[in-house]
Amino acid sequence: MDFKEIIVKLLKKETKLKEIPLEVPPDQSMGDFAFPCFVLSKTLKKSPVEIANELKEKIELPKGIDKIEASGPYLNFFVDRSSFLQDVIKLVLKEKDKYGSQKKGKDNIMVEFFHANPYKAVHIGHIRNICLGAALSRIMEFSGKNIIRSNYQGDVGPHVIKCLWGLKNKKAPNKDKLNFYGKIYMDANKKIKDNKKYENEIKEMSKKFYEGDEEIVKKWKETRQDCIDEFEEFYKEFGVKFDRLYFESEVEELGVKISNDLVKKKIAKVDQGAIIIDFKDEVLGIVVLVTQEGQALYSSKDLGLAMLKIKEYPKLTQSINLVGKEQELHFMQVYKMYELLGIHKKLPSKHLIYELVMLPEGKMSSREGNVVIFPDLRDKLFSKSLEEVKKRHKEWSKKEIEESASNIAWGALKFGMLTRENNKILIFDWDKALEFEGETGPYVQYAHARICSILRKYGKKVNTKADLSFLGEEDELGIIKLIGDFPKVVSESANSLKVHSLSHYLLALARSFNEFYHTKPILKEDETFRDARLVLILAVKQVLENGLGLLGIKAPERM
Repeated sequence: MDFKEIIVKLLKKETKLKEIPLEVPPDQSMGDFAFPCFVLSKTLKKSPVEIANELKEKIELPKGIDKIEASGPYLNFFVDRSSFLQDVIKLVLKEKDKYGSQKKGKDNIMVEFFHANPYKAVHIGHIRNICLGAALSRIMEFSGKNIIRSNYQGDVGPHVIKCLWGLKNKKAPNKDKLNFYGKIYMDANKKIKDNKKYENEIKEMSKKFYEGDEEIVKKWKETRQDCIDEFEEFYKEFGVKFDRLYFESEVEELGVKISNDLVKKKIAKVDQGAIIIDFKDEVLGIVVLVTQEGQALYSSKDLGLAMLKIKEYPKLTQSINLVGKEQELHFMQVYKMYELLGIHKKLPSKHLIYELVMLPEGKMSSREGNVVIFPDLRDKLFSKSLEEVKKRHKEWSKKEIEESASNIAWGALKFGMLTRENNKILIFDWDKALEFEGETGPYVQYAHARICSILRKYGKKVNTKADLSFLGEEDELGIIKLIGDFPKVVSESANSLKVHSLSHYLLALARSFNEFYHTKPILKEDETFRDARLVLILAVKQVLENGLGLLGIKAPERM
């Protein structure tokens, strides 16, 4: 029973308002939901206190609402706790891993994310992107959207030529080729800095590449495939599968063609041999589509990519691009071009900005070579986790210790990337991320593992038909209310594209359970209380598992 929905419908009928700003009181003694009557003062020309009292007398109690009270300018609603308890917990235990999900709808949404380029090492900034994209895709899918996961990567361009130039007389190792190529790229950047001879060599190599030089193109194809193969291994390790991998090399010719068409339509013009669009706008400025040498740049390639998406997925209702803050202007320009070409009608698009990831010591740059690359990040987190698990569980087998350490490391990494709002700079501190206290993945995972430990100690099947009317204390009711909020949190997270709201919800649920656990010795209680509380924590366990799963994190049974 959705009590909020019942109250909203009731108030819409009584007040004739289109939107009802229902609030949750800070103290449960003030009710479960509160309607601020200020919103009616101007229309009714009465004080909010007077309106609250009039509404209280006028409204008939609907099924599921225990009482209504006027408290100053607020109208407070108290739900029928007994019905609330029974319905919420029964629904969780019935639907299990489907609890909170919605039926498939008609929305077909492409989520484009990750964007790590071949020839560059995957670093901590890419990890924020893939964590956000993968979690958002799961959340939206769980909420009934049809999701196509795509990834657009730059397999041509200056960084590729620099790497190929730097590879002269060098052979790639059998593994960790991405990191190897990334180092070659960084070394090349350092070498060519203020060196005209090397800069000219790279320009000449780029010219030959685009002219189809057999030797350079052959080397490009070989090294490109090395990168793609290692990316596939990374996707498996990260638990991500893409439905479509796009590459710049497959859209650059189309980008040049579209740019030439824009010149014919007088939307773009040729300026000193290059094709540009002058938006005559202080913010959007001038966009270069094609260089003097006839090479497509990012903006024209994005137009080619859009046309390819429309051709392959004609039923898309939205395309969402997860992009770094530094690309915000670029996408404003691209979407303006979509409007000029009518693309925005066939491919409604939006970009979801995410900010930089920084370490406590400051900003990083792949060009300068001071980034934290993914293998080093993963290995350090795993090493620290392994050390902690060994201390706590000397009796465990090697396999159990390593599995637990892996779960904790991944939980720390992914949750650490998803607790901060995407448009805020994220300071990733791996020591804090691994802590079992505070706003961390291991903290939420540990709440789940603790419930599993209680159930193991109980040693019997939980009586799910236990009398739940014994659950009437404030902490118990608070937990059940949180459990009941899960479907709404997931739905709102999907619609607002705010993954961090689910992370914060899970922290709140884990915190509420831990506080409850410290004051209620569940297994030492009288049988009636014990059985009811075991059902309660069983429901908490399920919701924690569902929520962590949407974030791509395992809910371990032991830690």
